[in-house]
Amino acid sequence: MKYTFSKRIEQVPSSFLREIFEIIADTRIISFAAGLPSPKLFPVDAFTQSTKRVLAEHANEALQYGVTAGIPQLRQIIAESYQEKDNLKVTADQIIITNGSQQGLDLLGKVLIDEGDVIAVENPTYLAAIQAFSLFQPRFVGISLQKNGLDVAELSAVLKKDSPKILYTIPNFQNPTGSTYTNETRSAIAEEIKGTSTLLVEDDPYGEIRFEGERRTPFTFFSDQTVLLGSFSKIVAPGLRLGWMVVRDKELYEKILIAKQASDLHTSTFTQYVVHDYYTTSDTEAHVTTIAAQYKKQKESMICAIQKHLGDAVSYTNPEGGMFIWATFPEDVDTAELFKIAIEEGVAFVPGESFFTNDAPKNTMRLNFTNSTLEQIEEGFERLARALKRYRA
Repeated sequence: MKYTFSKRIEQVPSSFLREIFEIIADTRIISFAAGLPSPKLFPVDAFTQSTKRVLAEHANEALQYGVTAGIPQLRQIIAESYQEKDNLKVTADQIIITNGSQQGLDLLGKVLIDEGDVIAVENPTYLAAIQAFSLFQPRFVGISLQKNGLDVAELSAVLKKDSPKILYTIPNFQNPTGSTYTNETRSAIAEEIKGTSTLLVEDDPYGEIRFEGERRTPFTFFSDQTVLLGSFSKIVAPGLRLGWMVVRDKELYEKILIAKQASDLHTSTFTQYVVHDYYTTSDTEAHVTTIAAQYKKQKESMICAIQKHLGDAVSYTNPEGGMFIWATFPEDVDTAELFKIAIEEGVAFVPGESFFTNDAPKNTMRLNFTNSTLEQIEEGFERLARALKRYRA
């Protein structure tokens, strides 16, 4: 049967990772491509106990329909965490529990974006955010990333010229570059959006995974003109599909609730109860510390492997946390073409052009270090070096 598809879905870019999923699922391939946390760090034993307690003590509530915003006790834990760690005046009634922070992007698009509206993004930015927003047929405007964060002068010009509905940022250990905004840059950006109609969206799935340096202040500390997205995917487990939104504006909060109710009624009540139990019965801070310590070892191993096997052939970021390193090759290297040879050698990465909305360079790549052993990292870069040698031959 021949179906007629909507213009919306036809305009959504495909995901490079989804296209190559079967390739990188091959156990013979060492994959630095997908942004997967280490399954060895999932709190399986603690979750087993939490699940048993929830079914024994709260089965009726946990297996029933729930409120759209999420169970109050889980929202309270999230609010208290921001109060304690960041001195943020966040309350439980400003929080909405979502199906991963990815749903937050979809809800913001539904509530705010009409066809042709402008969304300003970092260039490069998170590929799945481009996909999520593309369903609403916006016009993307990319803003350059510098060492300390978004180019503030460029942002100022975009705000005046394009009046974006949304400014989408990933200020902590950015995906794909691993870079982090300074507090000075955050304050300057908050000052720039003041008096505009632009909503600053702060996507922060990686902020807790800091293994060097000092914790940075969330944008929402500097401005109420923000929505903050958080996730349990990287600090607990991604299979939960559990995240949240901090929405300071009451009218916007109500509109998002309506959109979520229309989308899925509410996030899994059972999952929320289990995560709440886990947070109230386990040393979750110690668990996150363990995650960060392990990821630091893996990052350092990857940096050493880059230096050993690629040397001066590449420049790269050295993140203080998160999951990714961004590598830049000389301009004569097309990483999309290099990828084809790399797969033949048994190693995968994501060519960087996938993360740009415009003016995409051909010579960059994203490397994930969290889902490979130290031995796999070493072997993977031996393979990548062979692929590069073949590419240049």
